[in-house]
Amino acid sequence: MSTAPRFDIDTAAFWADPYPALARMRKEAPIAFVPQLGSTLLCRRDDIFVSEKQIEVFSSHQPQGLMNRLMGHNMMRKDGAAHMAERQAIAPAVSPRAVRVHWLTQFQAHADRLIDALDPAAEVDLVSDFALPFSAECLKLITGLTNMRFQDMNAWSQAMIDGIANYTSDAAVEARCVAATSGIDAAIDDMLPVLEQHPNQSLLGVMLAAGMPMESIRANIKLAISGGQNEPRDAIAGAVWALLTHPDQLAPACEGRVPWLQVFEEYARWISPIGMSPRRIAKPWTIRDVTFEPEERVFLMFGSANRDEAHFADPDRFDIRRDVSKSIAFGAGPHFCAGAWASRAMIAEVALPTLFARLSNLRLRDDVLVRIGGWAFRGLLNLPVTWDTARH
Repeated sequence: MSTAPRFDIDTAAFWADPYPALARMRKEAPIAFVPQLGSTLLCRRDDIFVSEKQIEVFSSHQPQGLMNRLMGHNMMRKDGAAHMAERQAIAPAVSPRAVRVHWLTQFQAHADRLIDALDPAAEVDLVSDFALPFSAECLKLITGLTNMRFQDMNAWSQAMIDGIANYTSDAAVEARCVAATSGIDAAIDDMLPVLEQHPNQSLLGVMLAAGMPMESIRANIKLAISGGQNEPRDAIAGAVWALLTHPDQLAPACEGRVPWLQVFEEYARWISPIGMSPRRIAKPWTIRDVTFEPEERVFLMFGSANRDEAHFADPDRFDIRRDVSKSIAFGAGPHFCAGAWASRAMIAEVALPTLFARLSNLRLRDDVLVRIGGWAFRGLLNLPVTWDTARH
């Protein structure tokens, strides 16, 4: 056990809105043991920024961790050369150039098709009717699992992220996660002969071409699905909601005075879709007078870091003009999100500008309450909208 002070939370309240508790921790106990989560939380941005790079102490290699046990040993749970080898193998699928050359046009086609199908006279939920299928269709392209339905991509992603955040050991949550990983294995098996005949630049295609062991290929495809579906889905819906509830900031974005990428980056700072990343303490260590012992579990709280008062003035306020250079929404160390460029393209180059360009006077419906939840992964659960006419 670390010598960190104990900080108790109400898990239901923390799921509904973790930010008040995280603000208290930053002020009163920036490194705190939270018994309800069975982990010590690092809550200040500078502690996380430094610690995430110290892989010899804050190790991603967690043999007994939930992700390894439920999804397989992927590159996110490896350090050093083992991590870099797999990261380099997938680069041809997700590099900035790959996104621009192979995926961007197809991202736009999916966005246009989904918007064409929206009916302003119907009760449109922008989460289920656009953000969810758009994210899933793009992820089908990138992973190479074009044989999946977008509904399965989303359901299996959600089941896995619920499973790897299942720190209360809910048996039903674990069972859904296991079923999801089995479904993904079957989808991979179905695509193997297709890609042997028709190689492509998808994650599955480039990992096969690199000769990666099949066990690692499966684990890394599951990793891509677990993070690659929910983060763009939640950021798209969340950024739209943020702009619609901050009309003073909507106009400068739509008029091009503030880039869409800046809108996305500020949203990801304000409500980080991936709010936490776990680490294993690999050797005795002391930080801020808190002593850690080997094999302890630590949570790097990205969502808290991105509202750290030491770096962001009035951090609870959404402000698309703010300097977001200190944000660590995509991570800060060697595990910086490999899909960051794909996410930025999907959200800032396609989804946000297309939605606001094509849906005239897009606005929230006032008869349905918007719901939001989560702390390890956080996003809108619904986004009821309407608009006047579609622009073509």
